Amino acid sequence: MRFVNFFSLRTLSLLLSLGTALGSTGAWALPSDRDQPIRVQADSAELDDKQGVAVYHGGVVITQGTMKITGDTVTITQNAQGEIEMFTSQGKPAYYEQKPSPDKQIVQAYGLTIQYFASKDRIVLIDQAKVIQEGNTFEGEKIVYDTKRQIVNAGRAKGSSVTTPRPRIDMVIQPKKKEGSAQ
Repeated sequence: MRFVNFFSLRTLSLLLSLGTALGSTGAWALPSDRDQPIRVQADSAELDDKQGVAVYHGGVVITQGTMKITGDTVTITQNAQGEIEMFTSQGKPAYYEQKPSPDKQIVQAYGLTIQYFASKDRIVLIDQAKVIQEGNTFEGEKIVYDTKRQIVNAGRAKGSSVTTPRPRIDMVIQPKKKEGSAQ
């Protein structure tokens, strides 16, 4: 891997692909987010053109529209066609947020590791995983969120070492507001 402190054409295509991938997060994304410019801020970046891997270090912040991802290190991998396959954000904790629609609150997600599988519309939060959506919280060792089908699976992080073992998941679900009730 070589250190790069300027953007090559491949890096630009990697970032544009990242925008398409991140902008397609279905239920967690405003439709206009995918049309917004992507901004990546980091202390340093490494790019391996041959392997299709970009690694950003040091207080990494990626934004596009209402979407924001932060971490100490963010790794972005792409396939031979230049499409984003996955990004992995690691931090203490790594963080993800996005506004699903103009009338909804921002969805927040935390984990020591956050993996986003672009082609599968899936976000995986590992170790100290937590999702906050409209006052509801989901916590566990591992949370998998299918953004297209809006399905959350939470449980143990089998095969992974976790810093804070949680033998059980913890969820808080807010009651639905009834129409016509005083608020």
